[in-house]
Amino acid sequence: MSENKLATPFRNETASGEHKSMIESAYRNLRRDIIDGRLAPGEKLRVEHLKDDYGVGAGTLREALSLLVADALVVSQSQRGFRVAPISLADFEDITRNRVMLECEALRQSIALGDDAWEGEVAAAFHRLSRAEAKLSDGDARDEWEKRNRVFHEVLIAACPSRWLKHFLSILYHQAERYRRLSLYRSPILRDIHGEHTALFDAVLAHDAERATAILADHIGKTLTGLRNLPSELFWEGSALTA
Repeated sequence: MSENKLATPFRNETASGEHKSMIESAYRNLRRDIIDGRLAPGEKLRVEHLKDDYGVGAGTLREALSLLVADALVVSQSQRGFRVAPISLADFEDITRNRVMLECEALRQSIALGDDAWEGEVAAAFHRLSRAEAKLSDGDARDEWEKRNRVFHEVLIAACPSRWLKHFLSILYHQAERYRRLSLYRSPILRDIHGEHTALFDAVLAHDAERATAILADHIGKTLTGLRNLPSELFWEGSALTA
């Protein structure tokens, strides 16, 4: 067998790996711009324009957009291309209601089953979150805070044995991210986020499930309160999808 024939499978695997990497990069960048609001709810995503902005080919961009459709951050219209998924107060009320129900149950199970190692992970996640919250006045620290906040909430329920409960919560958490950023940065309400996390942390370490779940429900609900203070024109209800 010739050297060229031996090299062909390797070249194909390399090309395939590079293609997947480009899709993943475009996916991450598009997702970040949607969550941050740089791509507005309802905005038409024209592949022929965006491919240059994200430095990829049209086919790669379409594959990245298809991944975002699966994340429910982008909607695909037959023969009409892609749009950023709409947002609405009713949608976030639904997200919040289900997140409170599921996350409180997951936390209750996690407190009941969590061991010393889990408590150590909770303490470490809270410490890192506290450091990020101390820098929140710096606009550049927002991404770090978002990451630390997500990890803290994930670690709190890590001892819950239900992988499906945690899977559904991951979906809800990511769906809430766009709304949370609107609430925190466009029309923040008066709240002590660090104080809320501290109270939650203390109740969890005390293994007081009733108190911890009550604090968690109130903590999640405050973001919805903030959204209700926003002007209605910031919400794109999706009526233009048929336009």
